[in-house]
Amino acid sequence: MPEDPHQGADHAFSAAVAEIESGLASQRASRPEITFDGEPPPRRLAPHAAAVAATVGSGGKEIGWGRFVLLYDPAGQDGWSGPFRIIAYVRAELEPEIAADPLVGQVGWSWLTEALESRSAGYAVPSGTVTRVVTEGFGTKRDDPLATEFEMRASWSPVPASGNRLELDRHVAAWADALCHACGLPPVAPGVADIAARQARKRGAGRRS
Repeated sequence: MPEDPHQGADHAFSAAVAEIESGLASQRASRPEITFDGEPPPRRLAPHAAAVAATVGSGGKEIGWGRFVLLYDPAGQDGWSGPFRIIAYVRAELEPEIAADPLVGQVGWSWLTEALESRSAGYAVPSGTVTRVVTEGFGTKRDDPLATEFEMRASWSPVPASGNRLELDRHVAAWADALCHACGLPPVAPGVADIAARQARKRGAGRRS
């Protein structure tokens, strides 16, 4: 009897979710500053979806937020390479002078692409935006300090590795790396632009003063 295509789709998606869970387990062990939580996935983007939220803490304060979404459509969709698509979101506090850097968008995007490459996470047709958000108070809030944030929304198609395994644990790790880079937490690898390091040094100087 031929295999039920719905059962095949369910199996493929379940296997992909298991890879994500494996990646999250590794990140929980190596990134204690990140808290991961499941959250309701989007229902209208694909027949199957899973989502994870992340919060980055430092010194008892939340300094970064993220979201990782896996979409699966056995028929594929326009702009995808294959039946899977990943959507990632990164948001972090940013020092005002760093937010004013005209290269912050390019540097922020490189945090993701370089993380994917360093983790050997195969990907195709990447797409995304980087936004600087400035919040300024007026009226009764006029004395509130100026707040600036970095936001990146990205999507890409995971490329199967040997044996058709997507190795989504690598993609989860790359997303976590990009999130921590945006928060200024990890050391900057050789060849990576140093905006995050400058931000981390400024935070450290502020704590010492």
